[in-house]
Amino acid sequence: MENPPKILVVEDDPGLQKQMKWSFDEFEVITAGDRKAALQQLLKHKPPVVTVDLGLPPDPDGSSEGLATLEEILSHAPNTKVIIVSGNEERQNAVNSVASGAYDFYQKPIDPEVLNQIIKRAYRVYELEEENRKLSMQQMDLPDGLIANSTQMHNVCHRIEKVAPSDATVLLLGDSGTGKELCARALHNKSPSAKGRFVAINCAAIPENLLESELFGYEKGAFTGANKTTPGKIEYAEGGTLFLDEMGELPMPLQAKLLRFLQERVVERIGGRQEIPVNVRVICATHQNLEDKISKSEFREDLYYRINEIPINIPALRERGGDVILLARSFLETFNREQKKKIKGFTKEALSAIEAHEWPGNVRELKNRIKRAVIMADGKHITPQDLELAESEDSTNLNSFNLRDVREAAEKEVILKALSNTGGKISPAAELLGVSRPTLYDLIQKLNIEI
Repeated sequence: MENPPKILVVEDDPGLQKQMKWSFDEFEVITAGDRKAALQQLLKHKPPVVTVDLGLPPDPDGSSEGLATLEEILSHAPNTKVIIVSGNEERQNAVNSVASGAYDFYQKPIDPEVLNQIIKRAYRVYELEEENRKLSMQQMDLPDGLIANSTQMHNVCHRIEKVAPSDATVLLLGDSGTGKELCARALHNKSPSAKGRFVAINCAAIPENLLESELFGYEKGAFTGANKTTPGKIEYAEGGTLFLDEMGELPMPLQAKLLRFLQERVVERIGGRQEIPVNVRVICATHQNLEDKISKSEFREDLYYRINEIPINIPALRERGGDVILLARSFLETFNREQKKKIKGFTKEALSAIEAHEWPGNVRELKNRIKRAVIMADGKHITPQDLELAESEDSTNLNSFNLRDVREAAEKEVILKALSNTGGKISPAAELLGVSRPTLYDLIQKLNIEI
């Protein structure tokens, strides 16, 4: 039997909590008594519908804490349907809560039947919106080179689709190896400048004394060795896209010169006095926190706001749901062709190891490990040893297609984590898992967990 959908009831009155917990037969009701507990339960259970009492402690007679809870819930789960429940008869509270993003407002005293209908309607709306989001993701054409099935990367691709036709300067943010240059190329390929050149320059890879001439070019005789006039990369990108990677490494003197180019769209070569107009789309990228660098006077604030017209955050690989297996199989296919190998796939243990690894080097690290494994593997399937990864616990169950195996492996993993967090204490672990103490004991025996 399918588990009932969850709703979260945020209410500080224990009597009302109990009443609401038993009033909604079609839902699994989770309760919280204040804003902190509400956020913990939201992140743990991800309920599609939440009811929030406006008069929460420490402001039980006002609405400030309830509205703050509403804002925090929507900041973490913007698609959640929040129903405000209040004993305060002031109409302005209803207006304020709906204006802040609440789905609906219900006035106490509670009539379970009426509130149940409101919750059911909110859940149906949530389901329809989720279905629409999934359909739109399936219909979206992924840019060349980008492989993704996760919501996070589909959101990135959607942002690229919207931003690409504009002339806005885009700042790509993300850890090293997440695919910022691929995203920059996607922006270029879908832009009006697609027929022009895509010119990439890594600001961290070129010595500081050469970077200015690389970007802006130089006139003949401008310095020793300048035997001919040479246009810089900015000019070379005329009519196309200039991609400036690792912007956080740009020296301060060059930051001022780049800012002038971005404002005026003209460049002056080193040793020259002529202003040369350049029509180019600019995309920047960095793995650094530029706001921190600004606070340390290592990056110009005016340049930051100029390059940050449209920011796009590229998630780390560990945050991309099931994308890691999708990417691994794609890379295996690519390197099989390149290396003229016929490796059939990954062992179950290898897939478990791939999923368990944190991937600090992100997609670049995954790609390198797969390439090395394809070259070095002796068998027909890649193993954790070929990938130089530690074999994951419960690997025999985690990749099984048998639902019972998968469920038991997942239950065992979560129970072990809960026991680890509580120092092996059963009662706190049961509370953390949302089950009774006897239920947890039964699961421990069933799954052969040693405590």
